This record gives sequence, C-alpha cells and structure tokens, in this order.
Amino acid sequence: MMSMIARPLLVAALLAVTATASIAQSQSETIAVPTLRASVTVADDIVRVGDLVDNAGSAASIAIYRAPDLGTTGTLPVAQVLTTLRARQIIGVDTRDLKEVTVTRLARTIDTKEIEQQVARALERRHGLGNAADIALTFDRDPGDVRLEATSTGALQPIAVRYDPRSTRFDVSFEIGNDAGSAPVKLRFTGTAIETVEAAILTRSVERGDVLKGSDVVIERRPKAEVGSDAAVRDSAVGMQVRRQLGAGRALRVADLAKPDLVTRDQNVTLAYQNGGLYLTIRGKAMDNGAEGDVVSVMNLQSKRVISGVVTGRGEVSIAVATPRPVPVADTDASTSAPVKLSSVAPNAE
Repeated sequence: MMSMIARPLLVAALLAVTATASIAQSQSETIAVPTLRASVTVADDIVRVGDLVDNAGSAASIAIYRAPDLGTTGTLPVAQVLTTLRARQIIGVDTRDLKEVTVTRLARTIDTKEIEQQVARALERRHGLGNAADIALTFDRDPGDVRLEATSTGALQPIAVRYDPRSTRFDVSFEIGNDAGSAPVKLRFTGTAIETVEAAILTRSVERGDVLKGSDVVIERRPKAEVGSDAAVRDSAVGMQVRRQLGAGRALRVADLAKPDLVTRDQNVTLAYQNGGLYLTIRGKAMDNGAEGDVVSVMNLQSKRVISGVVTGRGEVSIAVATPRPVPVADTDASTSAPVKLSSVAPNAE
C-alpha cells in the first residue's frame, strides 16, 4: 500500500520540477543579457545607451555622451562607460572583456572639387561667361571639405547667384535639404571668376622667322581676355613660322604665325617650266620671300629678266607657260582645203 501511494506523489513531484525548469528556461530566453558593443556609429550629435548597449530595453533612449565631430571617430574606455551606466541605474552589462569602445559620427562630406564644380555651374553662361569647364575660380576663403549631418542628403541648389563682369567677383549661395525635416543647410561662397581658354604657350623666346618645333610649344589654360579670340592651337602652331619676336611664356595667336618661307630673298632657286609633257628647269634668283603657294618675283639668271612664279617647294618656283592655241580651220569638210601643219612650240624660257 505504501509503495502504491508513494508513486503518484513522486510523479507529481517530478512534474513540478519539470515545470519549474521549463519556466526558468523560458524566462532566460525572453530576458536577453545587455551586451556592450565594440564599435558604434551615430547619425546625430548625441550618443544614447541603446547605441552602446545591445538589449538595453527601456533605457535605450537615455542620452549619455556627446558624439564626436562630424565625420570623425573617438574612443571611450569601458571602465568609464560602466561608471556612466551605473549612474543611471543600468547594471549587469556584459563587457565581453572589451577595453574601449569606438564611436564614429556619420557625415556627408562635400569636397573642394565638388564645391568648385557647383559654383562654376551656377555661373555658367551668366553675364558673358562661357561653359562651366572653362571658368577658373579663386575663392576669398578656401572652402576646404564641408561636412554636414548625414541626414543632409539634398542636392546643392543655387538660391542666389551674383556676378559682376567688370570686377569678375561672384557671390553664390546654396541650399541643401535633409531627410530629418529640419531647416535646410545654407552655404555661401564668394571670390572671383574668369573665363579661360586652352592656348599654345611658347617655352622659349623666338626671333622673327623662326620655325616652331614641338618642344617650343605647350598647352596651358589662360584667361580669355589675355589670349583674345584668335588663340592658336598647338598642333597648328608647330611647323609654322613666327612673324615677329616673341618672349617665352607668350600665348600664341593666329596672327603671330605664318607658313614657313620656302624661298628667301636673294636665294638661288630652281625655275621649273612645264607645258604638257615638256619639263624644263633653269637657275634663278629670288627677289622676294615666299611660303608655299605665294607668288614671288624671280630673276632668270640666263636671260636676266624678272618673271613671276608660284613657290611650290623649298628653293623651287614654278613658271606657268601659256599653251599655244591650234590654228583654226576654215572648213574641215572642204576637199579643196590645204592641210595645215602644226609646228611644235618650245616653252618660252624668258
């Protein structure tokens, strides 16, 4: 009888123990242990308990530190963090044997290059300025890299653009919207703006008549007002002859250049006569300077007569010879017409 009564009591006791263990396990799964994080990123200027501690519960929104400067990272010793948490009745935090916690503040960075591009676009084609890519800016104060709150995600919208072409001064203001619904950020930049062009620049001083080589010319951007509207292109300048003396660093203009002289005054040249299949050359003396295609006066050294010809090569002048007209025939059908004999005509060598 004792054993029969004891068995049901034992089963009841086991059931009670099992139920207690199950409840304890359920509670341990529901209540997670607060755990310190090794690194933290924040989007505003305040660090809260929930930023530093996982499973912080209702204490997560409590502000405990000021965040680092925009776009920078700072460190917090774990001992200091625990002291701060205890002061707010937050205990039992698992530190995972960490020695310090790093805190990074998110930011939007607008670098100097982007600022220059945006200002140039705002000034583009205003008051005589050209394309944004051709505008050179000088700021009154170096803008550096501008850091904004990470929530300031809007584009730089110009809201005020002023430019004085006489003084070349600009004053441009931008507005940047944000995702937080707060007032937009305003940025203002002042300075001078000038339009530039690519110009062919001399690397050395040259004398009148010098022919430019590739090493004599480089490409640089210069103010359009300095170069003028007829700036020479480097590829076209190389191989050309300068019309006057020019100093090193000078921007070349189209008016400064000419085709190189292939014939110079008092130079012995070859006079070339050509008529059909007949080609004759004799010696001559140039009376003028001339580039390819120029008409110059030349003395025929054989006849001592001065004639005109076209410069066709270095030291070569071509003389045009008039082609003789055939003798007209009165009536080609008349059988009584006497045959006409055409004699060959030698070129007039003057």
